[in-house]
Amino acid sequence: MQSDRRRTPIDRALSLITDVRAGEGGTAILLALNIFLVLAAYYVIKPVREALLGDAAVKAYLYTGVVVLLALVVPLYGRVAGRMPRRRLINVVTAFFAVNLVFFYLVFQLGVPLFTQGVVFFLWISVFNVMVIAQFFAFANDIYTTGEGERLFPIVVFGASFGAVFGSLMSREVIPAFGVYLPMILGAVLLVVSLVVTNYVDARERRLKEADLPDSLTTGMMPAASQEIPLDEVRAAITGQIPIEDVQRTLTGEISLVDIRKALESDEKTVVEQPDAKAMLDATAREVDLSGTESPFKMVFKCPYLLMIGLLVMLLNWVNSGGEIIITDVVIAAAKRAVEMGQAGGQTEGQIIGTWWAGFYSAVNIVGLVLQLFLVSRVVKYFGVRFSLLVLPLISLGAYSLMAFYPVLRYMQWAKVAENSADYSLNNTVRQILFLPCTREQKYKAKQVIDSFFHRAGDVLVSVTFFVGTTFFAMETKGFASLNIGLVLIWLVLAVLIGREYKRLVTSGNPPCV
Repeated sequence: MQSDRRRTPIDRALSLITDVRAGEGGTAILLALNIFLVLAAYYVIKPVREALLGDAAVKAYLYTGVVVLLALVVPLYGRVAGRMPRRRLINVVTAFFAVNLVFFYLVFQLGVPLFTQGVVFFLWISVFNVMVIAQFFAFANDIYTTGEGERLFPIVVFGASFGAVFGSLMSREVIPAFGVYLPMILGAVLLVVSLVVTNYVDARERRLKEADLPDSLTTGMMPAASQEIPLDEVRAAITGQIPIEDVQRTLTGEISLVDIRKALESDEKTVVEQPDAKAMLDATAREVDLSGTESPFKMVFKCPYLLMIGLLVMLLNWVNSGGEIIITDVVIAAAKRAVEMGQAGGQTEGQIIGTWWAGFYSAVNIVGLVLQLFLVSRVVKYFGVRFSLLVLPLISLGAYSLMAFYPVLRYMQWAKVAENSADYSLNNTVRQILFLPCTREQKYKAKQVIDSFFHRAGDVLVSVTFFVGTTFFAMETKGFASLNIGLVLIWLVLAVLIGREYKRLVTSGNPPCV
């Protein structure tokens, strides 16, 4: 147990960021390294998306296609997560995306028309970034308890912030020197290295925390999105504190172990009597289907807590992406003027756009990194999750009020830097914390729906408002900023309700809607 361990130098060093107890530093730093690599991979290729697309209107409308893709992909992911253990699931999904990047690099080098490249890559990366990142944080939520997560997620998300800075800085150097395609290979390499870390963390955690459990009830064997198994009761049965029959009935529902054996024997299968409690429970678990079977979308829509988180994520992205659409138009116009006036320094329009966005993301991520390092854990610790949920919408309210009354590019740029950096640091940390009280099945299935489908649904709403606003109301920067102010006010109300429900769940010790 962690309480029996001595504090290591890593534990003491990480205590400068947050409250790290004996033996917790190793896993926290490994998880931070893991998400560092994933975010570095994303941010090294994110400016490529902007460079290949090069059209703000197309960017807005393509999000509808992304949501359609996710409506197909997320249920498939849920079925796979209900059958594969978490390590195999992460390996398969991440390796798939890494191979895709190599494929894109090779095909695009053959000279596919630029517009086609932009559309295909935009759709792909818009699915990739939400699914892989959501999958990692489901993994981290699976490892930590609620108390551990509240204390240690600031360290993990620090790794994400640092990875975003590293990836965007790398992209900023690579694109001007080697063009817009090479970052795809760099991203694939980073994803493969991240899998090495994931596999080590998974093996390490199972060795430290699950050595006393039957094989079939460990995360190495159980499906990632499995039914919630009372492992405390399993341990109590193994040590003789409660009757083994109580746990067997929990595992098999209303069917007793004797009934299962009779059914097996009728199929001419032999069941060997196990001599001890651990082996008996192992045999029971192997005889029943412990995988989660509920639809990911149904899981979210029937549970008010999960649905509110989904709506919050949708509103957040509606507001945030709307702000980026406003800036995208201005950046594209500036790049065209630079090329036409001979001020591009030999760069193409796509390279100018890609370099500008790389610089913007660098600024966002550096500020976010500083916030994550010195502020996030202290805000969560001293003010709590409920207050922390309100910080980003309040910043957004100020940012879009500024844009509405002073629509100057310099102000717009730094307002978005403030909003995005707070989103990537404090708000990202708190969003992950909200899933700590959930069941394993909810973490792997519902979280994927929320972090991918609801996230991109916000982008679709941006497309709709962009079309309606420009087509019927001739809206410009001030009008879209004013719309965002109204959305932020709704977001604030939702954040208050979620914070209240989170506190209730933590106090009761029960997962939502179970």
